[in-house]
Amino acid sequence: MSTCLFVPTTIIAATLTVHVYFNNYYLKDKKQLFWVAAIGTMLILLFIRRLFYYYYTYPRYYPEGNLQPFFYLPKLIVDMVNMYLIVGLYSFIHFFRSYYEQQKLTDTLQKEKIRSELELLKMQVHPHFIFNTLNNIYSFSLQQKPKTPDLIHRLSSFLDYNLYKAKDNMVPLSKEVEYIQNYIELETIRFGNKLDVSLNILSDIDKFYMSPMLLLPLVENAFKHGASKLNQDAWIRVDLSIKEDILTVKIENNYPDSVGKNGVSNTGIGLENVRRRLEILYEGMHDLNVLSESGTFLAILKIKNGKLEQNPVYGGG
Repeated sequence: MSTCLFVPTTIIAATLTVHVYFNNYYLKDKKQLFWVAAIGTMLILLFIRRLFYYYYTYPRYYPEGNLQPFFYLPKLIVDMVNMYLIVGLYSFIHFFRSYYEQQKLTDTLQKEKIRSELELLKMQVHPHFIFNTLNNIYSFSLQQKPKTPDLIHRLSSFLDYNLYKAKDNMVPLSKEVEYIQNYIELETIRFGNKLDVSLNILSDIDKFYMSPMLLLPLVENAFKHGASKLNQDAWIRVDLSIKEDILTVKIENNYPDSVGKNGVSNTGIGLENVRRRLEILYEGMHDLNVLSESGTFLAILKIKNGKLEQNPVYGGG
């Protein structure tokens, strides 16, 4: 019979303490009201239990109990400890679960924030590049140059990769190289004979995978700070090689002596975007160095072949 009262009073104590008093008083900086309500509830429930024992349970099942005073302190203490040990255990489980769920939510929000940041960092192609390319293709079409269809195809492939393929976590390096080749081909239209560009693939790249659009900002940087500032004899050299599952990309270009080292700062937006993406995706698996001297700018990127699906950002292990 004692259990019939013990269970509901304990449930009431736990529910009121955790879900009502703690949420409405303690968390809202009303700590004194929380303790008054919690202690008041405890005293009321102990009084109800004592009434039940003293006037129902003892006379029927344990007459010796009535020999004790109604407010028998040792018995009250035992009842209080028994009840609030369970209340304490319930509170611990509840708060541990709430903490775990909060941490899980925080982790999910952090991952979503990083994913959004990565998507923004991928959007490297500036509208003026598309505008200039379309103008150049239009000019070629007016002159009925045979290269026009090829340029349209390259622009279409370039945009397709930029808008759709780049959403993948990883792409074959060969696709990334094809993307860079299309960009270079489209950019060289406006530079003509004043620019010499070479893209050299020094080893087999078919089995290497990487995060998309990591190389484009480095190539863009070479055009922006090199070819676009030179009236003639501009050159850009891109070398790719793989050794022991490590990709090494060297992008080198010349720039006017009058520009000086500050004119090709290694903290430009494009390079900073690359650095940030590398920090997120290739932590401990990359190395990016930039050198600038004697009218030459050199960027050297090394990254390991890895499965980014295992990166926590993508929800892996």
